[in-house]
Amino acid sequence: MIPAGLNRRDVIVAGTCISGVAILTALGANDNPSHTGWLLGTGTLTGIAAGLTRARPFAGLGLGVVAAVIDMAIGPSLATVVIFSQILHDATVHGPRRLSRLLLWTGALVTVGVTIATMLTYRTASAAVTGVLLAIVLLLPVWSGISIREHRDRSEAERRNAEQVARLAELDNRQAVAAERTRMARELHDVVANHIGIIAIHSTGALSLAEDRHDQRRQALTVIRENAVRGLAELRESINLLRMNDTGAAVGARGIEDVPALIRQVEQAELTVRMATLGRPRSLPAAVEMAAYRIAQESLTNAVKHGAGEADMTIDYQGRQLVITVSNPVRNTVGDDAGTYGARAGLIGMRERALLLGGTFTADVVDDGFRVRVTLPVAETSR
Repeated sequence: MIPAGLNRRDVIVAGTCISGVAILTALGANDNPSHTGWLLGTGTLTGIAAGLTRARPFAGLGLGVVAAVIDMAIGPSLATVVIFSQILHDATVHGPRRLSRLLLWTGALVTVGVTIATMLTYRTASAAVTGVLLAIVLLLPVWSGISIREHRDRSEAERRNAEQVARLAELDNRQAVAAERTRMARELHDVVANHIGIIAIHSTGALSLAEDRHDQRRQALTVIRENAVRGLAELRESINLLRMNDTGAAVGARGIEDVPALIRQVEQAELTVRMATLGRPRSLPAAVEMAAYRIAQESLTNAVKHGAGEADMTIDYQGRQLVITVSNPVRNTVGDDAGTYGARAGLIGMRERALLLGGTFTADVVDDGFRVRVTLPVAETSR
């Protein structure tokens, strides 16, 4: 049974080290053959420490140091020295970062100290070989472990960065999808809802007419048909907005110049519109043209559904902004329809259009009527 915290690899490492100790001891790879039993025991202890080091660096390192000190006191064996260097390497790679620095400085001090002491004792240059051997055993494993650890940490950091970039890309994609869905909902409402509203009003009036009022019923059905056809045409134009021509302009887009035609449409629904244009008309960006048209369209549709039969519209070119104001007396407040599907969706859509272009939107009750006022920033260019 594998102890808690260890895995099969750790057990294999410990078993391999112990087997290597037994083989090298049997071949006499030690400086004191008379202490073979002790050397076999310290080698076995070092092998167990090697198996512990990955999962428990401090425990494995401490056990390995004890075994190495005993081995050096008895007479160093090759198996213990090799396994101890592996323990230092694993402790550097898998232990805390401060442990790797401690092992590096400790190994350097021990190597320098023992080298100096050996040279002073034997007073021969050949004693420096001891320092080289100590450096190979104590410093080289730690140095290689630090290099491997830094490479592993860099790889982990790059992996986390890649995951973060992927998450941000996914978030951007979701936001783009949400924004596109909102835009499509706004377009569908502005294109279809106003015509459906007029159709609903006239169909209700047609149903309430007496049987003998054929002319009025025919007129209502004519308006219903015209709005159905126009709604279908505008729906197709909205689809064409996704198709761009070679200059990057939207095909079939509506603008300020189409507002008079829009007024003629709503006047068929018994709404009288007084329109005034202030300032010097000029060309506008395509996005502003479309937003201005849709806002005017939705405002007049609300006037048809909630108004008292008349509306005032002002289109004012003021310096670097376009101001659209629509006001009309109301039969009922917009809030009366709060329980119906799509209530206030038009106001929300107009607000979104204005804010997306950096403009402002207000819709409030003024005196006995309802007023919508929108400002859209535009470039100052002459028509």
